[in-house]
Amino acid sequence: MAAPDTVRGISEENSIDTVQILPESTSGELKRPQFGTRFLTDPRQVFQHNAWDNVEWTEEQEAAAKKKVQENSQPLPLEKQEDFDCRANAYWNDFYTIHENRFFKDRHWLFTEFPELAPQCRFNQGSYAAGDGDFPGSNATYRILEVGCGVGNTVFPILKTNNDPGLIVYCCDFSSTAVELVKSNSDYDPGRCFAFVHDLSDEAAVYPVPDASLDVIVLIFVLSALHPDRMQASVCRLARLLKPGGVLLLRDYGRYDMAQLRFKKGRCLSDNFYVRGDGTRVYFFTQEELHGYFSEAGLEKVQNMVDRRLQVNRGKQLTMYRVWIQCKYRKPHTQPPECQD
Repeated sequence: MAAPDTVRGISEENSIDTVQILPESTSGELKRPQFGTRFLTDPRQVFQHNAWDNVEWTEEQEAAAKKKVQENSQPLPLEKQEDFDCRANAYWNDFYTIHENRFFKDRHWLFTEFPELAPQCRFNQGSYAAGDGDFPGSNATYRILEVGCGVGNTVFPILKTNNDPGLIVYCCDFSSTAVELVKSNSDYDPGRCFAFVHDLSDEAAVYPVPDASLDVIVLIFVLSALHPDRMQASVCRLARLLKPGGVLLLRDYGRYDMAQLRFKKGRCLSDNFYVRGDGTRVYFFTQEELHGYFSEAGLEKVQNMVDRRLQVNRGKQLTMYRVWIQCKYRKPHTQPPECQD
């Protein structure tokens, strides 16, 4: 279940291949990552390239965005909202039936942004070492779970790049159609990958791995697809799956992203939560909201930042402002009391 927002052929993952991470400061604190190396210093040069990095908004620009959101924030009647909620699975299955594996590009930028996915990454010792328990991948020494895997645009780059013989990648999606597309891919290796259907928001749904068994959990444009009322409980359940020292990695939509500003009246479900034309839904976060979810789940912040990017259509002389949030939160070795689902 990956986000289907594409504007004039530019999707959320199509323009971030030049991302770089700055080193730690002398004090040991992680400096703000540099989302690319192309900065717009002269506004007259805006159409010289297809994208610009770390674009700061003016107060007037942010005020205009806030006003536009408020103008189109009249929520749909409750019965219509309930219909979209009840049929969410059908809408995502329809999406993948139509687009199959042609909509998204593989996310090769992942290894720059999230080195925890790269080969030979061993930062974690904890519960459920190799051979413990009886579950898929119980003999693995490094376990990654991607939630909302779609057709595998994250999973397959990991499997191709990370040749660690002890690696297993679990991947799940709300859409059974998407999971079948993953399993039918020629790069799917049942010995290194385990794909399954799972509803992240379903409190009764059981994961195929025990608590404290995962090294990494990946959420790429996925949490935003859930109803806001179910986000906290979903994050808490994921946090319990992490080993002490394990990390949860997220990249998702930020408040006032261009995709939010393009919604017209009649598409709002609640504050900052919308339904697209194909029936799938999307929420637009602030950093504070995400920090609240992860902190309540007992996770500690490693990274929480906004990526503001200016994308350009040089042919049509159009500018498009994207806002994404990237987070990395770690489960402490001494776990505080669990949050309530």
